[in-house]
Amino acid sequence: MKIRRSERLIDMTQFLLSHPRRLVPLTMFAERYGSAKSSISEDLVIIKKTFEDRGIGTLETVPGAAGGVRYISKADNADVLDFVQTLCSRIAEPDRLLPGGYLYLSDLLGEPVTLKAIGKILATKFNDKPIDAIMTVATKGIPIAQAVAEHLSVPFVIVRRDSKVTEGSTVSINYVSGSTKRIEKMELSKRSLPEGARVVIVDDFMKAGGTINGMKNLLDEFKAVLVGIGVLAESEYAEERLVDDYVSLVKIKNVNVKEKQIEVVEGNYFTTE
Repeated sequence: MKIRRSERLIDMTQFLLSHPRRLVPLTMFAERYGSAKSSISEDLVIIKKTFEDRGIGTLETVPGAAGGVRYISKADNADVLDFVQTLCSRIAEPDRLLPGGYLYLSDLLGEPVTLKAIGKILATKFNDKPIDAIMTVATKGIPIAQAVAEHLSVPFVIVRRDSKVTEGSTVSINYVSGSTKRIEKMELSKRSLPEGARVVIVDDFMKAGGTINGMKNLLDEFKAVLVGIGVLAESEYAEERLVDDYVSLVKIKNVNVKEKQIEVVEGNYFTTE
């Protein structure tokens, strides 16, 4: 049944937003709405301009018989800056301080709107690269990995510190915690990644980088390829980090437990390629 153009534009927009990076043939839209391909092409021009003007993302057109259109989720730099500055202010709230100088971040990772924004911003750094999966370690990194994976339209896999019967056979490694220098263990189900998979590692917090370095070593066991690393927050670290090529949204420069002061600044998001 043929529908009005206004309805068609709304439905097409919703479909594209729900299927990032998926190549959609124009014939599918034409059959879906009972419209000519030329009309669909005109609609896509309007949608693309709106996406780009509003900082939502863009549409890529692939020519040829097997071509079509693909929505690429992309965060606008001005919006990213506003979000990061707000995030810095929220993380700097004194009541986030926990015993031992740790920071409470679970409320931020539990807010769907905030989490979706974090996912889109981190995904923007990697959306021009071929990616097969997002990797994180249980437990705080899981919601971030899921958010990034949604915008890149790939699966996410969870590295665990102990065995789960439901995981089947696993590959485990020992690694050195960067900050405590203790030997830790992490493992991943053998079914999680195919050989040669291209992977982005994400996590909620990085200090010395020991956990992320451990995940890098785990990828070697799967003969997988590391595409990039993204973290929500990094901490000021006086010694040499075990990881040096990463993207961060915010940086915790100083935590004064006695004065209940937390200094938070922008991460390296705008200074990395």
